[in-house]
Amino acid sequence: MWALPTPGGPDDFPRLVQVMMESDPSQGSSRVARMLWAIRWKLGEWFGWDDPEAGVGARVPTLRDRLPPDLRETTAGPGAIPLPFSTVYRLDDEWAAEIANRTVHGVVHVGWVEADAGGYRGEMAVYVKPNGRLGKAYMAAIMPFRHRLVYPPMLRDMARAWQAPR
Repeated sequence: MWALPTPGGPDDFPRLVQVMMESDPSQGSSRVARMLWAIRWKLGEWFGWDDPEAGVGARVPTLRDRLPPDLRETTAGPGAIPLPFSTVYRLDDEWAAEIANRTVHGVVHVGWVEADAGGYRGEMAVYVKPNGRLGKAYMAAIMPFRHRLVYPPMLRDMARAWQAPR
């Protein structure tokens, strides 16, 4: 779980969702992270990891279908998501989106919580279920890159987007 660099008020959650949806870490400020994303997308293209039949609704059912009716009927969120994620649900202070391919089935969950010093901020959690041996090997191989080279610049870029004039 990450505390996001997004201080705000009680009604700022829709803006956080919009910032998240407009973010594309493969186009972020870090050259190293952009290179790692480019490698990942190229490998996915070569090996068919991201083919439509490997995704949500094909290889795995959407988590949305497992939700109670009240959550299943929530808004899908504003606009399109640039990466291959699908919204699972959206509330006034929570949003979840999922991705599936030949390597993993993953969920990003974002919440809007009261901060210790007053005000509010976002929190993000990423849950990943590897798909078989390939998924386990893939997750083991990318772990040091994710935590050291991908997530830190992604969070810095998010902070810049959050602080940008509206």
